[in-house]
Amino acid sequence: MKYKNPIIKGFNPDPSICRVGEDFYLVTSTFEFFPGVPVYHSKNLVNWELVNYCLTKDSQLPLEGARSSDGIYAPTIRYYNGTFFMTTTNVSYGGNFIVHTNDVYGEWSEPAYADQGGIDPSLFWDDDGTCYFVSNGLDENGRVSIFLCTIDPFTGKKYTETTLISYGCGGRYPEAPHIYKKNGYYYLMLAEGGTEYGHMETIQRSKNIWGPYEACPHNPILTHRDTPGPIQATGHADLVEDQNGNWHLVCLAIRPIKGMQLHHLGRESFLAPVIWDENGWPHVGNNGKIDFEMEGHLPGPVPQPVSSDFCDSFDGEKLNLKWSFVRNPRKENYILENGHIVLKGGDDCLSTPFGHPTMIALRQEEFDVEFTTELNGEIDEGQRSGLSAFYNSDYHYDIFITKEGGAHFVCLGKRVADIDVVVKSCPIDYNGSARLKIEANDEWYKFFYERNGEFVELGKGATTLLCTETNGRSFTGTFLGVFTENGKINVKSVISKEL
Repeated sequence: MKYKNPIIKGFNPDPSICRVGEDFYLVTSTFEFFPGVPVYHSKNLVNWELVNYCLTKDSQLPLEGARSSDGIYAPTIRYYNGTFFMTTTNVSYGGNFIVHTNDVYGEWSEPAYADQGGIDPSLFWDDDGTCYFVSNGLDENGRVSIFLCTIDPFTGKKYTETTLISYGCGGRYPEAPHIYKKNGYYYLMLAEGGTEYGHMETIQRSKNIWGPYEACPHNPILTHRDTPGPIQATGHADLVEDQNGNWHLVCLAIRPIKGMQLHHLGRESFLAPVIWDENGWPHVGNNGKIDFEMEGHLPGPVPQPVSSDFCDSFDGEKLNLKWSFVRNPRKENYILENGHIVLKGGDDCLSTPFGHPTMIALRQEEFDVEFTTELNGEIDEGQRSGLSAFYNSDYHYDIFITKEGGAHFVCLGKRVADIDVVVKSCPIDYNGSARLKIEANDEWYKFFYERNGEFVELGKGATTLLCTETNGRSFTGTFLGVFTENGKINVKSVISKEL
């Protein structure tokens, strides 16, 4: 059966997956964005619906003081004996922890912090019910290694000492460890090579979970590191067996801007079929490669075409699950009313380091998109209200309405590293309502405002300056958002659609 990648578009890295009967659940990383760790559901591994988040309360996800691309690192989701478990790392507070629930659509528990360091934790239950906790970390000489202990997944209490079980298979930064058991072997699968263009997935096995482990003779089992093309950085994978006995792998990958080693959509979730050979080793995709169109023995209903189009008129009782915030939102600054949302902005602006700006934002899921909103209400002196193409507090482009000296202006602002300027300002006749639009392609973000019933282009910004590779230490992706600073604004509607 043919299907298309990526299976979950936009900033959705480090996918982890589990199966319960005929249902599959997948989680991804969220870093400094809130709520944390989205939960997706699927019947066929291709069509995914966002159904919940694991971390929806400030007590579960404290992000005060979290730097850009800190916060929540790679999660793992597992199901055992009627309970869902999710383990992850908050690198800004507390380290590794576990939450659980009996209702994947309901609230998850408060964090149980694990007494083992490192990042990228994972859980494995053996046949006798023993729960193992595996993560990466540094050995006594500072070498990145994989560590294992037994644990109470409800409390985080260790039952055994943390033990080094692997140095990986030769690549740098062995991480994202997952343990599986098949035909009497314990398989330890790792991401190695770093999560950039040298990324790869390796696997090793042992008859004893504590090792020693032997490496797969055809490692890496997945990589695009020496393969030029439109899919790069494949790795950080997880395996799942479906109800029909077929195996599948989910992993992250990126779609670089055409002709460049730059990407701004973030690391996305991809799917590949897995076949086990007669010697008990897995073969992934097309000789360790994945494509935009693939064929596999999928479970469930035939995959349907996926659209990234989105429309919100804010007429529900709760905010749509697709909206995200930068760090913990100040809840009093977001008021849902019938047919609009009221945004209240204070001193925290989009460029405030470690700030909590008033903005609702969607992951950008395609290169070619249009993002439109209608704003209503008074604009106060010094207020800024509008749209943002936002990567982080140091890299974003914004079109906004403001008031200076009693006059209204529509402005294009750019924050790139330490440069924060208004590059264009145009007086407008603001009568309490305005429509703004961002149009994006793989080269440019273009910014428009409505004048006399038609959209007029105010200016543009290069996508290359909102890319992971050009803004230093970063692991996320571009969001398109509606924001306000130093004042209140009513947002009547938001429409995002593919072009």
